[in-house]
Amino acid sequence: MNGGTTQENWSEPTRDEVFLVARGIASAVAPPGGVTEPQAALLGSVTTALTGVEVDYQDLEPLEASALAAVLKSRSAEYRHRIVHHMVLAELILVPLPAEVAARVIAYAEALGVDDDFVRIAREYARGTLGLAWCDLRRNGFTDRWDPSNMDPLYTKAQLADPFDAAVVDPQLAARWTAFAELPSGTLGRATWDMYQARAFAVPGAAGGASAYLAQHDFVHVLADVGTNLEGELEVFALIGRADPDPRGFAWLATVVGLFETGYVHQQGFLQMDVEAHSLRAPGMTTRLGDSIRRGKHVAEHFGTDLLTVDYHQLAPATLNEAREHLQLPPKSSESLAAGPPSVTDPAGMSVRQRAAAAAREASDS
Repeated sequence: MNGGTTQENWSEPTRDEVFLVARGIASAVAPPGGVTEPQAALLGSVTTALTGVEVDYQDLEPLEASALAAVLKSRSAEYRHRIVHHMVLAELILVPLPAEVAARVIAYAEALGVDDDFVRIAREYARGTLGLAWCDLRRNGFTDRWDPSNMDPLYTKAQLADPFDAAVVDPQLAARWTAFAELPSGTLGRATWDMYQARAFAVPGAAGGASAYLAQHDFVHVLADVGTNLEGELEVFALIGRADPDPRGFAWLATVVGLFETGYVHQQGFLQMDVEAHSLRAPGMTTRLGDSIRRGKHVAEHFGTDLLTVDYHQLAPATLNEAREHLQLPPKSSESLAAGPPSVTDPAGMSVRQRAAAAAREASDS
């Protein structure tokens, strides 16, 4: 159900293997009463997007951890790690998260030989220690892997210690972003500038702008053609997290699910918790999320670089198609398009706040 860089990861699972793995995942993540409808919808969409096989996760025979380990014994450690992340994703959308589910996922991970920090973070959610869970999520997913070389493509004077450091005013950086307005229509830089203008976003380096690091994901919004409302943030960070060759990139998806679906994570930087809408329950949303994971998987296999460390300023003069080809970013699937995700240029892909800010600026300019 996933890919990677080793040869065995390139071999597609058989239909029988897909169902056996699905049985193991369902057995690991089912709360009392069985797999929930939201879990089944999410896992089914991810499985279909990655394998082309449709699975009803509410109609599967149990499969013990040892049996799942036997099914996956010929698969690489990375492959098994990604399977565990599917379990973690399915348990993270449970509110509350039952302690027995967290314990069971730990047992399945151990049977698969996977030592994963996110499994332990889910256990902390189950215990209700949300502050500790976020500290561990931030450390294990972000700060422990932060490297000064991450600063190189940001073109900022700020010396960040981790991705969630506060933005600083940096006139030279703001000037670089403003210069995107002079690039031809259809280029990555101009399309990103247009996205900012449509939403009345302040550019990085200007007062009120996002940090140079977190603004990297805005280039991905444009390239992936994904909106900037809550659903769009889930899509883009699912893509970014899976595109990262390091499995710790899963931290991005775990974070936004906590912010926008369950409330397990509170405000971090410009990312503000909002669970009123239950974004994953929106029509077609699990299909869109599954497709984002598929697209990220393809990037991980063929580009092999964390998308948040790409020098998009160098790519800015390239056309959108040239930039997508460079990153090996595939288009949305027909199933995702049928689910109706708004384009990044569509006002429907903006949040209510973003539309209001844009309208206010338009009124003040007139």
